[in-house]
Amino acid sequence: MPKIFAFIPAAGQGSRMGEGVPKQYLPLAGRPLLHHAAAVLAASRRIHRVVVILSPHDGRWAALPQPWPRGRVEAVPVGGTTRAQSVANALAHVADDARDDDWALVHDAARPCLAEASLDRLIDAVADDTCGGLLAHPVADTLKRGDRHGRVVETVSREGLWRAQTPQVFRYGLLRRALAARPDATDEAQAVEALGEHPRLVAGEADNFKVTYPEDLALAERILVARRPTT
Repeated sequence: MPKIFAFIPAAGQGSRMGEGVPKQYLPLAGRPLLHHAAAVLAASRRIHRVVVILSPHDGRWAALPQPWPRGRVEAVPVGGTTRAQSVANALAHVADDARDDDWALVHDAARPCLAEASLDRLIDAVADDTCGGLLAHPVADTLKRGDRHGRVVETVSREGLWRAQTPQVFRYGLLRRALAARPDATDEAQAVEALGEHPRLVAGEADNFKVTYPEDLALAERILVARRPTT
């Protein structure tokens, strides 16, 4: 059976948060933000390896307690200047253990509210796919295109539009080729699309949002606290 390698890019600084520490290390519901993203992947028996991609200058990860079985989550200081470069470096790191038809699953460090059911739904949906796919959420809001003066130019049809989420999962060999060809891609799906592939859209949940601004932390904490089992 193809193996699933999970990667979490965590080499960025998250400057839009306006904090003194990188976004992935901000406290959230008693843990660093990054730990929540890693925990759901580490808990899945379907995932062969979990690799956190750190900046070569990261000095925080090693000082944190590791709330999972020893060796379950591997941190590698191979982060590059872009997300695509970071993921490409991590794919190369596991090359001795991976085959072209294995799966490379990439999840944002800043998406702490991924549900186990959504992860399983994505893996099941692409199981027999030669390409792969991603979690996404249909756009429900009315969309406006603006100009440089902050004025509406037009209303954009939302028909067929989806908001891309993570995880995004693709065949290992395909993703390596895609990122080599499109090192400027802002997500893995964009790189794969550039090769002429058509990734599968798998319905995700609105809760699986990306923490970008300070107010997002409060919302994420409410979601995570509400999920805790009651006694």
